[in-house]
Amino acid sequence: MLESNQRIKEVNISQEMKSSFIDYAMSVIVSRALPDVRDGLKPVHRRILYAMNELGMTPDKPHKKSARIVGEVIGKYHPHGDAAVYETMVRMAQDFSFRYVLVDGHGNFGSIDGDSAAAMRYTEARMSRISTELLRDINKETIDFGDNYDGSEKEPLVLPARFPNLLVNGAAGIAVGMATNIPPHQLGEVIDGIIMLIDHKDVEINQLMTAIKGPDFPTGGIILGKEGIKKAYQTGKGSITIRAKAFIEEMNNGKSRIIVEEIPYQVNKAKLIEKIAELVRDKKIDGITDLRDESDRNGMRIVIELRRDVNANVVLNNLYKQTSLQTSFGINILALVDGEPKVLNLKQVLTHYLEHQKVVIRRRTEFDLKKAEARAHILEGLRVALDHLDEVIALIRASRTTDEAKNGLMTKFQLTETQAQAILDMRLQRLTGLEREKIENEYQELMVKIAELKAILADEQKVLTIIKEELLEIKEKYNDERRTKITNAENEIDVEDLIPEEEVVVMLTHQGYIKRLPISTYRSQRRGGKGVTGMGTKEDDFVQHVFITSSHNYIMFFTNKGKVYRLKAYEIPELSRTAKGTPIINLIQIESNERINAVFSIREYTENHYLFFATAQGIVKKTHLSDYENIRKGGLIAINLKDDDELIGVKLTDGNQEIILGTKMGQSIRFSEQDVRVMGRSATGVRGIQLTNDDLVVGMDIIRDDLDVLIVTEKGYGKRTPASEYRIQTRGGKGIKTLNVTNKNGYIVSLKVVSEDDDLMIVTTSAMVIRLNMNTISLIGRYTQGVKLIQIQDDDSVATVARVHTNDNEDYREIDD
Repeated sequence: MLESNQRIKEVNISQEMKSSFIDYAMSVIVSRALPDVRDGLKPVHRRILYAMNELGMTPDKPHKKSARIVGEVIGKYHPHGDAAVYETMVRMAQDFSFRYVLVDGHGNFGSIDGDSAAAMRYTEARMSRISTELLRDINKETIDFGDNYDGSEKEPLVLPARFPNLLVNGAAGIAVGMATNIPPHQLGEVIDGIIMLIDHKDVEINQLMTAIKGPDFPTGGIILGKEGIKKAYQTGKGSITIRAKAFIEEMNNGKSRIIVEEIPYQVNKAKLIEKIAELVRDKKIDGITDLRDESDRNGMRIVIELRRDVNANVVLNNLYKQTSLQTSFGINILALVDGEPKVLNLKQVLTHYLEHQKVVIRRRTEFDLKKAEARAHILEGLRVALDHLDEVIALIRASRTTDEAKNGLMTKFQLTETQAQAILDMRLQRLTGLEREKIENEYQELMVKIAELKAILADEQKVLTIIKEELLEIKEKYNDERRTKITNAENEIDVEDLIPEEEVVVMLTHQGYIKRLPISTYRSQRRGGKGVTGMGTKEDDFVQHVFITSSHNYIMFFTNKGKVYRLKAYEIPELSRTAKGTPIINLIQIESNERINAVFSIREYTENHYLFFATAQGIVKKTHLSDYENIRKGGLIAINLKDDDELIGVKLTDGNQEIILGTKMGQSIRFSEQDVRVMGRSATGVRGIQLTNDDLVVGMDIIRDDLDVLIVTEKGYGKRTPASEYRIQTRGGKGIKTLNVTNKNGYIVSLKVVSEDDDLMIVTTSAMVIRLNMNTISLIGRYTQGVKLIQIQDDDSVATVARVHTNDNEDYREIDD
């Protein structure tokens, strides 16, 4: 039976659950999982450091048992399990977890392989040097204290934090309905960012990023791309890709091996090696013959030995794709601001830290001012006593008690109780002349100091100057080199990373069939040979373009309509030597009335490079290469053409080259590229050569005096002529003769500038292919008709000619058609 004084309160269980869960959630958010924006610490980290400081476990003292620290923390400040406190302290001591460790551990504190730390009774610890900067001036009333969990002790609500720990060491935590994941940063860079903010309060985030380049992880690695960093700094949320630092090393036996020296942040090295072994066992990665962990106290070293016949780059890229050698780090800059969780951008984080430092400096200054004024007050009393020494001594001698003497001094000399007590406590030695002088000097120094402290409190700029000076002092003491490299690479693995880079031949027929083959398919032959079949074609089709490039290069296709399309070379199907190829219309969205008559290969869109165009009607144009960087699937207008004109050639230049044009009737002109001004992508161009009736331009190339001009005719004749025989003329003229065109040799089909190191590939309309060494072709004058290069049947003719650069290592590769 219930007693009459027992009170029962009926509540709605749904409301009670909601209310209780909200209380629990706020407790987790504020008191456990999220860091404070001012010192970058969660309560447990703050309590560990404060307890160690109170126990005197500073860097200049011996290490003490970890169990002693944990006991102090859970007994006075942290009402949770000892394991949680010890695990937190262990992480604070791990140089692979914290960018700048806050605990100096002695003993087994775990490893990057996932090994657990030894029990707390075995390990020892003390504060690290840099952690003392988080607590500096804590005893000068710089921060607020609050009651501990039972009200028996006081604990700091935040630390003075003389360096921006939130960014420097980062933070990670899962609360209720929210989580934070802040990456660590390089100390010097973050301090430079704060100084930039001090000097220019309106600084933009993009400008701050010139100082704070991006996260800097304790385990090093490589961050791919800057877009994720930029987004995180601007919005507080973003994602970055971290890749291991690895390189390929050639071994003495001709084999190669991959050496991994740094792995992404928070990756377990032992599990990583286990995963690689598993992929090899399951044959998901081919070519690995040995896997060893050679890491020691000098650094990390994972050795992956490969078979002789595999491409090491392909294996490495497969490892990046399938293992944690490449990981993503989701940035979420969530921290407590005045006890409220907020997502912050980079400038907001620095601003809140700076405001905290202003408060710390002001409160420290006020503390020092009070102390100085209190001392000056006593010194003023001592000065009065020394000025009236005989009267003071007489008064004291005449007094029966201390209180009577004190009251007498206060009454007669208008002193305060503190001053009177100081006079009574003064030792007789202070009456000597030297001691009196010391008191006067101390008083004058204190007055100067008081004036300085008051000036600081009256001027915020002085406060900012002090913050700046003290941050620079910390930077000088603790700054080190950046460990994580930031590259401009793509943010994710592309298919291209898994494809070996090699030289390939790409063939395109008149009717639009295209295919790719290894360049080794064609052997070099002697002049006058019959050649080999390079491509199976239909009876009414023939090979029109053949070009040599890298499998990773862009292939730009220019059509007779003045449009440009683009593919990667590896996107073109690799087929057999006799296969007819794949219809180009299946790969690019070319229109039915378009045909490809010029092609170009580039590695990347570099600045200060141009595309130089030539048309059949002798029109030329020069346009910035970067104007063609964004090519849609449906193509892009490359040049505006007149109704009776078409594009015949495109070259990559640096703006300072000399150009040669050749016509089918044997005329040519050489002129400076600077004669043609830079025009827009859709411009028409200007006259390059003046043509006679029925003549057309058939070739355009870049010319130098140390090279030769190669002419090939439709009936298989050709010759080389020194480029020096072609004088420089003014653009737009009729030019000079380059070959004596006759019925025997036929019209010119190709003009190219070549060197003796090049090879020549000739393709006929019947798809016969021959490859020649250039030095087997006669070097003769401009007015001759040439020599026989390939046997041509009566119903056959030369369709296209390609120059093979046998010693070309440039990033930009020319495609000759």
